[in-house]
Amino acid sequence: MSQTPKQRGKFIVLEGIDGAGKSTHIDFIASTIRSAHRVEVLITREPGGTPLAEKIRELLLHEPMDVQTEVLLVAAGRRDHIQRSIGPALERGDWVLCDRFIDSTRAYQGGGGGVDLGWIDAVNEAACNGVLPDRVILFDLPAHVAAQRRGGRGGQEDRFEAQDVAYFERVRSVYLTQMRPGGQEKTVILNAELDVSRIQKELHKIIINL
Repeated sequence: MSQTPKQRGKFIVLEGIDGAGKSTHIDFIASTIRSAHRVEVLITREPGGTPLAEKIRELLLHEPMDVQTEVLLVAAGRRDHIQRSIGPALERGDWVLCDRFIDSTRAYQGGGGGVDLGWIDAVNEAACNGVLPDRVILFDLPAHVAAQRRGGRGGQEDRFEAQDVAYFERVRSVYLTQMRPGGQEKTVILNAELDVSRIQKELHKIIINL
């Protein structure tokens, strides 16, 4: 008797400017997915997610470079991430929960860095080979509030965290007004200024309805 093919897993992406609180909630989201949908969950991140992509991440965060070079390096890491990690997990029927994906490139390198969004989209279309999120959860926070949060973390800032408030306002603007073409209807925007319990209540509603 032939086995029924396993249903493809779902791909969930968390987005938002640095300090918006994605990392605060990622374990809660994963736990909710497991309990509500009875599936395995791969927690991953971008840039990063594979040994090669993690090396690219270190270059991006700490080595000075042209902003278009950033786009190309992010895309190279993303392609490896999809081929070696995200794609196989989805084929197994697992759900993938990723901290950042295409919209981060559009927001940071496009909004923050001024790179043409059409060019970014073309590069990502080649890199992603049709693998796109089923749902994007955007943690929205004013740039000055996010800056205060980052200042309370301690430790050395990377190249992006060290940018000024005006840079992050441009990043936030792209997140709010120019999400990935075709992806707006798959995006849920959360007010990241709310307290943790209220945000997690909203997240629970989103996850159980996926």
